[in-house]
Amino acid sequence: MKDMPAQDALPSAVIPPAPRDYHGVNWTGLRTLYVKEVRRFWKVGMQTVAAPVVTTLLYMLVFVVAMKGSRPPVEGAPFAQFVAPGLIMMAILNNAFANSSSSLIQAKIMGLTPDFLTPPLAPVEQVTAFALGAATRGVFVGAVTAVAVWPFAQFHVAHPWAVIYFGFIASLLLGLVGIMAGLWSEKFDHLAAVTNFIVMPMTFLSGTFYLVDKLPEPFRAITHFNPFFYLIDGFRYGFIGLADGSLAIGVAMTGGLAVILALTCWRLFRIGYRLKS
Repeated sequence: MKDMPAQDALPSAVIPPAPRDYHGVNWTGLRTLYVKEVRRFWKVGMQTVAAPVVTTLLYMLVFVVAMKGSRPPVEGAPFAQFVAPGLIMMAILNNAFANSSSSLIQAKIMGLTPDFLTPPLAPVEQVTAFALGAATRGVFVGAVTAVAVWPFAQFHVAHPWAVIYFGFIASLLLGLVGIMAGLWSEKFDHLAAVTNFIVMPMTFLSGTFYLVDKLPEPFRAITHFNPFFYLIDGFRYGFIGLADGSLAIGVAMTGGLAVILALTCWRLFRIGYRLKS
């Protein structure tokens, strides 16, 4: 009997490709999200870089140029050199906060949160990318602002380590605060409330334009619990060598606060706080 023709073999099942297995840190995803955050503020540089510099120059015109000769030196330092580091730090703080907070609130309102929730990014990688993106904007705006105000103040760097440390830790801290504010806010009015009632008052009442040591009690004691005071004081010390408080306490407080805020942001991303609901 003639053999029957063999039945055609069924095509093998198509197996979808296995997802990429990232051992340790997903450096590719982290770098991509970080670059996205940097490009986001860089594309509107007139708003995110030039505008803060112009605002700082207006402060310099009011406090230094228009009132030239009417403000005595502060502890031996010319008033222009005293106030310039505080104005630079104010620009760093405001812009670092604005970067991460506005990025998250816009993503939530426009429905773009899957852009960073869907990729294989761990919560620590998401926090790192947003925080470093905010820190980059804060440091960059601070550097440009320093160059812009130098002709008015002509300051010198007395202690580079203090300028580098307090400049970076300030931008990192406010970047983390911005992440928390962006996650909490459900509309831009909420974000504006955080800016107007928390960030700006703490900045202005931290010795930006004056020596805290000259304040009466209990305001002097209260100010020493404000971390913004240590950021501004330490940053100013890096330029003129004048500290209004303890540098050791400032380094310990700001470093410890950065760890606490980073862990808080990590926890919020881990549970998907106001991101997945």
